Amino acid sequence: MDDKSMLEVYPNPIILQSEGLLKYILETSVYPREAETLKELRNATTKHPLGFMGASPDVGQLMALLLKLLNAKKTIEVGVFTGYSLLLTALNIPRDGKITAIDPDRKSYEMGLPFIKKASVLHKIEYIESLALPVLDKLLQDPANEGTFDFAFVDADKNNYLNYHERLIKLVKIGGIVAYDNTLWGGTVALPEMAVSKPKRDWRRCALDFNKAISKDSRLEIALVSIGDGLTICRRVC
Repeated sequence: MDDKSMLEVYPNPIILQSEGLLKYILETSVYPREAETLKELRNATTKHPLGFMGASPDVGQLMALLLKLLNAKKTIEVGVFTGYSLLLTALNIPRDGKITAIDPDRKSYEMGLPFIKKASVLHKIEYIESLALPVLDKLLQDPANEGTFDFAFVDADKNNYLNYHERLIKLVKIGGIVAYDNTLWGGTVALPEMAVSKPKRDWRRCALDFNKAISKDSRLEIALVSIGDGLTICRRVC
């Protein structure tokens, strides 16, 4: 199917998901399989002043599948917030698996800590209260860390996505995956700039620049998936 006929079949390509369709997906496929501690943490996060920043549960379901397909054991997370994706990862790696979790906001992390403890997975997590770039650079100072991580998840400041990428692609093994959240930025990447509210324009540009750079990165196989707020899945191939 060429581009023209694709647009004829799908006349509204910038509409990612209707509320009804998303509700159907969540209620049919996601919520029935969501671990109870994840559900409790998700509900608790709605009480946070920035609760909308929590990871989307349908994205979480896809992440869980990727972790299982990879047999992931050693992972890294840039941006933790209250820890939904962190808890999800911990539940889907082996008992002796390890997650390096980096975020400067300990207060938000501690909001999710009781649920992590309840799930008996705290021993898998090394939480580092810090900006991410210094931690990633420190990891790369030791060549033994290169190519040792199975999976990485990034949900942090969008203006640094390319900086994170250049470090994570060295830390993740060949065949490993780096996944980036919010790469469709509310669908604004498909809109002209003047149609986007001013507060969203800067990070829209960051998303556009990141998506363009990733599409040209020969070290990767990629899929930009219109799930949640957009998830870019990158598999390192060299």
